[in-house]
Order: sequence, then structure tokens, then C-alpha cells
Amino acid sequence: MHPHTRSAEESEVSLTPAAVREKSTRRLHGISGSAKVFAVLLAALIPLAMASAQTPRTHTAVLAEFSAAIEELCVSASPAVVQIEVRTRALVSDEDDGRAGLFAKQSASGSGVIVDTTGYIVTNAHVAEGSRDIDVSVADMTDPANKDAHRHYPARIVGMDKDTDLAVLKIEASNLPVLSFRDSDALKQGQIVFALGSPLGLEETLTVGFVSATARQLNPSQPLSYIQTDAPINPGNSGGPLLDADGRIAGINTMIYSRSGGSEGIGFAIPSNVVRHVYEQLRKEGHVHRGTIGVVAQDIDPLMSQALGLNRHPGVIVADVLPHGAAQAAGIEQGDIVLAIDGRPVTQARQVQNAVLQAAIGDTIAIDVLRGGERLQMKVAVLERPNSPLALADLVNGQSNLVRELGILAMTLDEKVTPDLPDARRLYGVVVAAIPAEFAALNPGLQPGDVIYELNGDKVRTLAELRTALSKLQPGNPVALLTEHDGTLGYVSFTLQ
Repeated sequence: MHPHTRSAEESEVSLTPAAVREKSTRRLHGISGSAKVFAVLLAALIPLAMASAQTPRTHTAVLAEFSAAIEELCVSASPAVVQIEVRTRALVSDEDDGRAGLFAKQSASGSGVIVDTTGYIVTNAHVAEGSRDIDVSVADMTDPANKDAHRHYPARIVGMDKDTDLAVLKIEASNLPVLSFRDSDALKQGQIVFALGSPLGLEETLTVGFVSATARQLNPSQPLSYIQTDAPINPGNSGGPLLDADGRIAGINTMIYSRSGGSEGIGFAIPSNVVRHVYEQLRKEGHVHRGTIGVVAQDIDPLMSQALGLNRHPGVIVADVLPHGAAQAAGIEQGDIVLAIDGRPVTQARQVQNAVLQAAIGDTIAIDVLRGGERLQMKVAVLERPNSPLALADLVNGQSNLVRELGILAMTLDEKVTPDLPDARRLYGVVVAAIPAEFAALNPGLQPGDVIYELNGDKVRTLAELRTALSKLQPGNPVALLTEHDGTLGYVSFTLQ
């Protein structure tokens, strides 16, 4: 219980267990939906702690009320959670000598959540990656009496972001049930959460747990932090929502730590604030532009604090301000202590990284710093990272730039493109601008920003020449592309599908 309610708690101790339960239950009046879960737990804890004076029937009533609140959450949230079946084609391994070199159909399943009534669905990128066909199973709301009734829709991939492991799918439907996002920054350790999804292909499976940690950074080189939970998550839960007690999306379940392959109580979800930001960009543009403010933030450790006389640990110091960047233009200096971003206190460097990660290009963030004992606030613009290959994606569109045989969107290396590729080794070629998710299974390993110079030893100067050369080949023919990747020439060899 909260410290500021101490006097009320002391007065309640003198009440009988029945009176305590009645008073706690009265607090539930006016709270609708699954928000009752926390309140019911609170109402249950006090009388159960005074079990010596309670009857078994009272215990049963309290637990039944708690159970009913969870049932209500399931009824309201489950229809917006979908099962996703992905069909792919994979090369048969050499172990199967009779079929080596052939392609075989494979399928896998995952979960997703509907976030727009017109059929936009959020899931994990690793669920949809490499797909040839995607089938989405949605609860049939026209037949509420039959809870097992489902409708199946083919889905297309709107966009993918591998950095956050998120993807957006679209099915052609309307008036679908949806779930809303909550503010994941407001999550607290110990809050009760619910995982909904299709683990091992079992649709509409609910598991319950708590928030074990609100911001677990798994890779020090990457800014993304995850929600850690002990709610059991298993293969097939990927892409499904982690819900709060109000049935709102707190995160998207994405991975587990496991020695056995099953759930061991250490699961991770992508925070909803990141999910919402990525979803909006993928829906609008099909890809995500990464921003930068031009600073290197570093955690203050005890030795640094002592050596620099900072008297601040934990804390964050600006270790570097990049020349000609947004932070420099705003007035931030090397050695500044970062106190807050957009009014939220900052104690770890990853919080600075996360704030930039969640901001859109062109946004302005307010950074409070301490400099020589004076607190200052700087307004810093979020700019696109220089030489980003995603700038190329904005120059292409659909079928006119699609090279289906390679699973790429491409364009001729010309005066429009050279500003984004100033260090290209040659003055001709075909630039890989983007990898459309729906054709990614056909991509032999090319990446955005790669330049194709030759096909099977013949020069390729334009997109038209590349298409002509590919049209002369048959499925099963060997192909070797001479490409430039990150300033280095190399061959990409594969069998044409």
C-alpha cells in the first residue's frame, strides 16, 4: 500500500475481516472492465491476510471476483489478437540427397494484434520475414455464440523494421476489433501483465505474469530496451501483445531466454511506445527513418564521478558533440550533464538513445543539462542519419522499380542517386534501393545501398539492362552478380528461383 495512506491503513486494522473486505470492495464501484484486476487483488489481500477470522466461502467469493475480472479481459481483448501462418520456400539441405538443390514449402506460425479497424496488424519481423504467403486467422465476430469460429484472410506486408523486429501486415477487412497502445514509459516493476497469442499454434492462449523489469537492454551496442516479464511466452507467442490490466498494449512479445527451448519465466517484449512509433512510420512509408541529434552520451560510473568531481551517480554525461550536428547547433557542449529529456528524468545513457529512437525525423526534443552548476534547457532537432540507405527508398515506387527475380526495388545509378552514394566505385550500375518485404524470400542476399555492376560477367549499366539480362535466364540457372557493398567489390552467387 502507498505510504501516504498510512493513517487510513491503521484505522482499517481495527475493523473485522468482513468489514475490511466490504470496504475494499466498495472501492471497486465505478471501475469498469479489466481495470478491476488490480483493485480486486487489493481487496483480496487484506482479508486473506486475516484468514484466521475468515470462512472458506469468503475466500472463494474473493477469488471468484478476481477470476471474473481476468475472464472479462480475455473476452474484450482476445478478438483483436490473431494467429498468423506464414508459408515460405526453403532450399532442401544436402542431407536429403534425393532432393538436394530443390525448393520445398515450409510453414510456421506466430501471433499478431489488430491496431486499426481497417485491417492493419502489428507482429514481429521475424514472423513475416521470408514469407511467400501469409494467412491471418481472425475471430468471427458475426457469430458470437461460436467462440471457435474464425475467418481467414490473406495478408500483405506493409513494411518491416529488422532493427526493432517489427512488421506491419494488412488484410482487406473492415470493422475489426482493435486494441490500443498504452504509455510503456509509465510501466512499473511488479505490474500484472497478460500475454495473448498462439504458442505452438494454440490459438487464444492466455498467460499471466508480472513486469520483471521495465527497461532491460540486452545488447549494449543497441539502444532498444525491452520489457522483461515472467508471463510464460513460448514459440508462437511472437508478435502477440503483452497487455496491461486495462487490456491495452504494453508491448509486443518478441523473445525468451531459455535453455530448454520452452518458457523459463524470462520473456521480453518491445515497449509499446517503440511499437507505436515504428507502426506509424511503416504504415506511412513502408520503412523507418532513423534519427540522430549528434551526441555521444555515456553513463557516469563511480570512478568518473569522483575523478571529475561530479558527485552524481548514476547519471549521464555528454562525452562528445559531433561537429555540424543538431546538438551542436542547439548549444549542447561536451561535458554537459543530461538531467532530463522532454521533462522526464535521465539517469542512464540508453534513455537518451531511446528518446531519439522513438522520435520522428523533424521532431524537436527538449534536453535539460547541468553546466557549471547552472541548469539549461536546449531544443534539439532530430535529423536523419547522414548517408542513410533509406534515403534511396524514397526515390523508388512499386512496380516501376521492382526486379522480382532478385526481390529488390532498384534504380539506375545516375545524378539523382550519386549524392546518396558519393563513394561509389563506378559511374554506372544498378542501385538496390529497398527490399520489399513481400518479395524478400527471392532476395539472394543483396542489401539497400548495394550497387550491381555485372551479371554473369556482363556489364549492367542500367535497370533496363539488368531486366533484359535476367529475362534471358531460366529458373535453376546459376547467377553471379558483381556488386559493391560498403565500398568493397564482391560476388553474390545463387540459383535463380
